[in-house]
Amino acid sequence: MILSNLTHILPHTFFLAGIPGLTAVHIWISLPFCFMFFLAVTGNGVLLFLIWTEHNLHQPMFFFLAMLSFVDLVLSFSTLPKMLSIFWFGATAISSHSCLSQMFFIHAFSAMESGVLVVMALDRFVAICKPLRYVNILTPVVVAKIGGLVVLRGVGLTISFLSLAHRLPYCGSHMIAYTYCEHMAVVKLACSATTVDNLYAFAVAIFLGVGDVTFIAYSYGQIVRTVMRFPSPEARAKAGSTCTAHVCVILFFYGPGFLSVVKQRFGPPTASAAKVILANLYLLFPPALDPIVYGVKTKQIRERLFTALSSNRIDAT
Repeated sequence: MILSNLTHILPHTFFLAGIPGLTAVHIWISLPFCFMFFLAVTGNGVLLFLIWTEHNLHQPMFFFLAMLSFVDLVLSFSTLPKMLSIFWFGATAISSHSCLSQMFFIHAFSAMESGVLVVMALDRFVAICKPLRYVNILTPVVVAKIGGLVVLRGVGLTISFLSLAHRLPYCGSHMIAYTYCEHMAVVKLACSATTVDNLYAFAVAIFLGVGDVTFIAYSYGQIVRTVMRFPSPEARAKAGSTCTAHVCVILFFYGPGFLSVVKQRFGPPTASAAKVILANLYLLFPPALDPIVYGVKTKQIRERLFTALSSNRIDAT
């Protein structure tokens, strides 16, 4: 009876295994990870600074981009420092409360990122398909409400993850075969039935993945339909160029995410190096590459950045 009660208490410490089979080369693997962390922090920090300080960028499109950059920064700081401590110092131990906190930030802000990509698709739909009503539809109040709904959705879905994982008994191994506290990897350590957890996680994955991607695909279907009606090739090219950065970001986010989910659900039950690396890329690629794509593809940001660099160079001389 005493043992039964004790098993329902979270262990004081979990252990993160890193990348299975590649422990000997963790220090080398850390180099690209560290570089991506630098890109994510620098790129998203610069984007947030430019959008905050440049009045001409105070538009719905750039407010949503600022939300995306903030989410990417949180995801980076939630995962990379602990990953690097594993690779550099072998610091695999993580307290149960830190593990649950990391799980919350990873899954909540991943859901928020998916939501932001949806509203950015909505922004492009309104800008191209209903340009004369753009200002009236996406008012500052509407933009703030949309942002609030994105946050509430991410937090609400993830709180259920935590409550379900917290109630499970962990009486066996405390070794998580990942570089971070991934939800299903933690749940697999439980020594009781996890059917409810598995079904809920699958339902959320379907809701976010299929639901959000379907809305984005519908928005871009309408955009393509509208653009094809433009009279001149120049107008069609200009309209299409405003969507290029967003399409690239969508591929960066959903591509590795889809492969990671497939590997997690239908791959072998044991964690392999490929599975863990895919899971890492799902979290590392978007924060590192998103600001580069928007910096290169968005004229207003590119011009503002060049202006800031030029003025700093003049001041230095």
